[in-house]
Amino acid sequence: MAWNEPGGGNNKPKDPWGGGDQGPPDLDEALKKLQEKLGGLFGGRGGKRGGSSGGGGGLSAGLLGVIALVAVLVWGLMGLYQVDEQERAVVLRFGKYLETVQPGLQWNPPLIDEVIRVNTTKVRAATFREIMLTQDENIVEVRMSVQYVIVDPTSFVLKVRDPEDSLQHAAQSALRHVVGDTRMDSVLTEGRAQIGTDVQVRLQRYTDMYETGIRVIKVNIDESKPPSQVQAAFDDVIKAREDEERLKNEAQAYANGIVPEARGRAQRVLEEAGAYREQVVASAEGEAERFKALLAEYAKAPEVTRERLYLEAVQEVLTNTNKVMVDVEGGNNVMYLPLDKMTSSSGASVPRSGRLDANTVRELTDAVTEQLRQDAAAANNRRGGR
Repeated sequence: MAWNEPGGGNNKPKDPWGGGDQGPPDLDEALKKLQEKLGGLFGGRGGKRGGSSGGGGGLSAGLLGVIALVAVLVWGLMGLYQVDEQERAVVLRFGKYLETVQPGLQWNPPLIDEVIRVNTTKVRAATFREIMLTQDENIVEVRMSVQYVIVDPTSFVLKVRDPEDSLQHAAQSALRHVVGDTRMDSVLTEGRAQIGTDVQVRLQRYTDMYETGIRVIKVNIDESKPPSQVQAAFDDVIKAREDEERLKNEAQAYANGIVPEARGRAQRVLEEAGAYREQVVASAEGEAERFKALLAEYAKAPEVTRERLYLEAVQEVLTNTNKVMVDVEGGNNVMYLPLDKMTSSSGASVPRSGRLDANTVRELTDAVTEQLRQDAAAANNRRGGR
């Protein structure tokens, strides 16, 4: 018969290589051998094939216990984790909030608890660029940056599905609201700092209302400008306004220089007029008092007083001149007296200014009087001799 045809009573195929009646390895026998080897490794007792059935069951239970113990250890080690100093961890048990743990080494059962760590000290930043209308219906483009930190990790993780996306929408809303209530000049120039402050207050109110657990630290208006389509026209307007301000400043500077000077001159004229008035009044009052005093002295001694007044008048006149014209009594000619030459010949000193002091005038007056008397006497003698 053919080699692969069944033969004999056991209905097994015939081995073409002459191996006799041999079949494939038995699966149960292979498992038993594996158990025996494992039992030898873990201190079990392996027997013969026929007597190892009862011992195999005990070995199988011990192996399962060891495997279970190792699995429990691995599972326990998987639950250890470290929370850094700048972090807080939100723990969920079967999806429900359990607790918020502080920094340190922590343990939670894995596959049961979910741990979400959140950095609560890191300053995060978000930037937005928007084109919007101002209060006076002009279009401006504003670029804004927001700096924030997470202060409530529980709210940040559980209360809002995407808190940072919510922050973006809230920031855009707050910016549009504030810019919509502000004129374009303020948005583009000196009002940017105030806009940033107003946006920060309003944005914080929005985030608190949404319970995002975010605290806004700073809002900066990085750039504000008109759209590029109208930039040229806007530059012309800005230049015209700058020229207007420059001309106003120049006019104000001119006014500040002219008005105070005119007021100063007017005040000086008023002060001079007041001083002149006081001087005239005081001089008049002094002359009146002097006249009263002279009148009292004149009443006591008229001749002496008259002579004294005459001499003082002559002294006052001669003090301001260096030449005197004298009408000689009994003669037809007017005598000319050069006082400057007379003082130089007499040894009296004349000041450079040409004015004579009281003593010099008195001396000259005495000399002139004596000379006149001598001339008069000589003239009388000549008449008598004739």
